[in-house]
Amino acid sequence: MTIRVGIAGATGYTGVELVRLLAQHPEAEVVVAGTESYQGQHLAAVYPHLRERVDLVGREASPEALAGCDVVFTSLPHGLTMALAPAVLAAGGRLIDLGADFRLRDVTAYEQWYRKTHTAPDLMEEAVYGLPELYRERIRGARLVGNPGCYPTACALAAAPLLQAGVVETEGIIFDAKSGVSGAGRGVNLGVHFSEVNENFKAYNIAGTHRHTPEIEQTLSDLAGRPVVVSFTPHLVPMTRGILATGYFTLKAERTTEQLVDLFREFYAGEPFVRVRPAGELPTTKQVWGSNYCDIGLQVDPRTRRVLVISVIDNLVKGAAGQAIQNMNLLFGLPETTGLLNVGPVYP
Repeated sequence: MTIRVGIAGATGYTGVELVRLLAQHPEAEVVVAGTESYQGQHLAAVYPHLRERVDLVGREASPEALAGCDVVFTSLPHGLTMALAPAVLAAGGRLIDLGADFRLRDVTAYEQWYRKTHTAPDLMEEAVYGLPELYRERIRGARLVGNPGCYPTACALAAAPLLQAGVVETEGIIFDAKSGVSGAGRGVNLGVHFSEVNENFKAYNIAGTHRHTPEIEQTLSDLAGRPVVVSFTPHLVPMTRGILATGYFTLKAERTTEQLVDLFREFYAGEPFVRVRPAGELPTTKQVWGSNYCDIGLQVDPRTRRVLVISVIDNLVKGAAGQAIQNMNLLFGLPETTGLLNVGPVYP
């Protein structure tokens, strides 16, 4: 089986990560590398780390160009995929959106947080949230997958075993997260210039204003079986790749670190891309750099009766392109690890 793949937005950081990973996928072939900025140019000239690995020329990702694709990945600013999705699905393709247009189930919430009218609300209802560790069976039969955001991926995987088991309170949950600069994309932005970021560390979109907040709450509410409200504070750190999210949860009863490590290991048993660290060992972002892994460590604070969970991912892989390919593998009945192990050189 050869899966014919189209990518809309192939030359942004997330899009080129899709190109890099799919270049070694044994069952997939990229046939459309859609780009606005580099039409007619070889991708390996734009990104030299792809030389001798990829022979693709950028072109317009029009509905006509994508019509022959088995699956289309959209790595576009919010508001653009909703206009493209109906044509892709009508042509018989499947669509995995790495943007925000199909992550939230509530149209009103989308329009409130993203300040845009959603033009495909019927497809919003059909879309499946693409976090395989939690929604695997729903993903398998989907036509349209909303690939999770990077922060929500790290936060949800840190919280899932605790909320599913009901061992923590659903009130007062805090996520304090740090991201590398590549999460801001490749566009020109004063806030991510070298001289602004280097030797600097800042919080942004604080006090419940970051657009990933409702996405985090949607997943945690599913897990808890009741509405969950969180405090989420993101930070920008002077590194290229990676997210480290620290979750703070209040225990309902006394638990040891060892007991909760066992809980996490049981919850994630058999999961190919989640690695739970032994008690006393905490993960770092460099340990998942360039990979589709999420590494998790935790520690109980008996003085405050809280458990702190550290979750690390590569924001461009498990937080974006790698997870999207994991979803593609599910859609086409392939092992989830296909094309996602022993990956090649990364950029940035």
